[in-house]
Amino acid sequence: MLEDLPIGAHLTSPRRGYLHHGVYAGNGKVIHYGGFNRMFTSNPVEEVALEEFTLGHGFAMKPWVAPKFFGADAVERARSRIGEDRYGLFSNNCEHFAEWCIGGKSRSLQVEAWIARAKKGLARVVGNRSVGGGSTPLPA
Repeated sequence: MLEDLPIGAHLTSPRRGYLHHGVYAGNGKVIHYGGFNRMFTSNPVEEVALEEFTLGHGFAMKPWVAPKFFGADAVERARSRIGEDRYGLFSNNCEHFAEWCIGGKSRSLQVEAWIARAKKGLARVVGNRSVGGGSTPLPA
């Protein structure tokens, strides 16, 4: 299967509650943001073996319709950030990194979806509360 993976492919690997993201660099290597390990210490952008990237959870290739950077150009962008240690769960995570390498824009659809769900849940809670114990709902 490795021989079928194109260089610069956007890879994902399932974790508990989220997908981990990286960029395939060829020769069985993936460049990814190490993020937080089990001890909640931050790890930098690094190039690791595919097995280390997946941690035994398997992987999938994320399809791109019109990538801004692909192949060796995406890998070059990924390698330009090796050693960077500014991981931020909501602002600079592994998905932000892979999206920047391939799409040219740092973003995380997982974070955007989580924020949207949190806002919707908060709106429901606030909308169901009453002011002063009466029946007048709080403004949204």
